Amino acid sequence: MSTPPEAGFATVRSAILDADHLVRALASGRRKGKPAPVVEGREVRRVEVRVVDLRAGRHLQVTSYDATQAHTTNHLVGEAAEAAVDALLAEPFANWHVDTATETHQLRVTKKGVPLLHTSTRAGEVAPSRGHDRPKDRLLAEDHPVLVALGISDAQGRVKPTRQAKYRQVEEFVRLLDASLTEAVAQGRVRTPTADDPLRVVDLGCGNAYLTFAAHAYLSDRLPVRVTGVDVKQQSADHNARVAADLGIDADFVVGSIADARLEQAPDVVLALHACDTATDDALGRALEWQAPLVLAAPCCHHDIAAQLRTTDVPEPYGMLTRHGILRERFADTLTDALRAVLLRREGYRVEVVEFVESAHTPRNTLLRAVRTGADGSDAAREYDDLLAAWGVRPRLGELLDPPALSR
Repeated sequence: MSTPPEAGFATVRSAILDADHLVRALASGRRKGKPAPVVEGREVRRVEVRVVDLRAGRHLQVTSYDATQAHTTNHLVGEAAEAAVDALLAEPFANWHVDTATETHQLRVTKKGVPLLHTSTRAGEVAPSRGHDRPKDRLLAEDHPVLVALGISDAQGRVKPTRQAKYRQVEEFVRLLDASLTEAVAQGRVRTPTADDPLRVVDLGCGNAYLTFAAHAYLSDRLPVRVTGVDVKQQSADHNARVAADLGIDADFVVGSIADARLEQAPDVVLALHACDTATDDALGRALEWQAPLVLAAPCCHHDIAAQLRTTDVPEPYGMLTRHGILRERFADTLTDALRAVLLRREGYRVEVVEFVESAHTPRNTLLRAVRTGADGSDAAREYDDLLAAWGVRPRLGELLDPPALSR
């Protein structure tokens, strides 16, 4: 259902201020040619709004995220909440996504400053959660059935002491997925899923599918979703199928290599989470082949480029970067992911390289987040060629995209 442009902001404002029915509102991105949005004197990347019940009464809670941390303020429902919402709507956010108990509103502001609103009815009414004392920043509660089934939480719904790092990893991944998908849908990069045509998510090299199940658990409460996991091990597929059956999840787990994976329909979202070494390149290659709108890849080891750096002629004066084994390995990690990022840009994706989870929880904490925009990649192509010329390496993803016999 489309809404006239002049009514877009008014509809969003009304939905956010409806304290009885608001589930959550999210503002993200910034309008082209505008400065970064500012909240409470700080430049922010996104803002989340929900309703909480405090001792002092019902409040609108605004959580803003800058480059490093979250900041929360509470505004009493009424004039204070209205003023806070009006201030947020006045900032140059590019996208608003508002979930109410019965509807979802997606507002996108065009390059010319025109607000375009799309409103859809939710498949079933959702009861807002207004608890203020819930565990902070928990997208999946500790007692969620999927965490118990995966052995992260015990039968009493408490995260096991030995699984705290895994729980943190799951939480941070779901948070990144939520923010990335919400923004991509709001911008029209990812289609709006329906009950007849759910969001298609494929996890390449899924292993025991901790993050696959977490993604399904979180997304299925918000939109129709269908998950497919691909892994070379039959044992993993059998394990995952049992977990899915126990949880009542409608998901497919396919045995086979990433290169041989065949899907009936191209995916909307491709995940490649800790696939080892060049398996990440294979996954990115398939994502590009499918022209996947959204790609999230958390690389694991980077042996391929590290091995090549042992024999390549290192450009001066950078010999010290590869002379010692530990420095060579760390530099290979950086160079490998930089080459992957520039190749994705070359193929028409907007790419961000972000911290997946703090290094205290896992040393494999880099995530490539790519959204297909169709932008011209000629500048990225030159950067890629210059990197190859300087370092004399042959990245696996580059070989997949530019086979030697067909190279430029």
